[in-house]
Amino acid sequence: MDDKFWYLKSCDLFERLDKEQVSRLESRSTSRIFQRNSLVYVPTDENDSVLLLVSGRVKIYHVTGDGKQALLTIIDPGELFGELAVFSEGRRDEFAETMEASTIVHIPGNEVQRLMSEHPTVSLEMTRLMGLRRKGYERRLKSLLFRSNREKLVHLLLELVEKYGQQTPDGVLIGLKLSHQDLASIIGSTRETVTVVLGELEVEGRLIKNGRRFVLTNVDRLAESIEVDPPQVVTTKKVVKERPKRTRLPT
Repeated sequence: MDDKFWYLKSCDLFERLDKEQVSRLESRSTSRIFQRNSLVYVPTDENDSVLLLVSGRVKIYHVTGDGKQALLTIIDPGELFGELAVFSEGRRDEFAETMEASTIVHIPGNEVQRLMSEHPTVSLEMTRLMGLRRKGYERRLKSLLFRSNREKLVHLLLELVEKYGQQTPDGVLIGLKLSHQDLASIIGSTRETVTVVLGELEVEGRLIKNGRRFVLTNVDRLAESIEVDPPQVVTTKKVVKERPKRTRLPT
């Protein structure tokens, strides 16, 4: 496989495609670099492409009636988003915004549809992706609607542990830097409230703060405090393929 296809092959969905399929997909896709805190799309945008995050990080969220963000999910390198373009036309349903400088590939929705018809595994994995993501969205929205600020923050920390947790001698480190304002935006609260709750958790010995890093000292007890199952801490994370030198993305 030619090295110029590295960014497509870093995505699990496209790993089994042959050279011709990847070449066709690459030739009809475009890429763009976004600065930190840039909107990738908004609900008024056309729902005509699936997006692949090559580098950086993106958050997907709704805006509530009082103007607060309600986070749905965080996208990491090698992951697809905007996947509804494969199944429906019209407008986007949510906001997508970069959390750091990001490189994103836009893949026409009709090209993904074509691959799904040619490759049963792609169809199966795309359907699975949509199901898991929608389930996560529903869980996130329920958490925001029916919990106190403390419960919402603890629930978020446990979700972050499941995705970014790293076992350390002191507990589980969340391997993602987030400010108090970031956390507040995610749970639809205020920075001041998040600071107070984090302080309470620290005094109780449930959390250790180190700048924008957090260590949960006893994940099981923290999960028990809000009556949810403890998250699974994955000890090995997926390594996203690095871009080969002197290689350009399609423009």
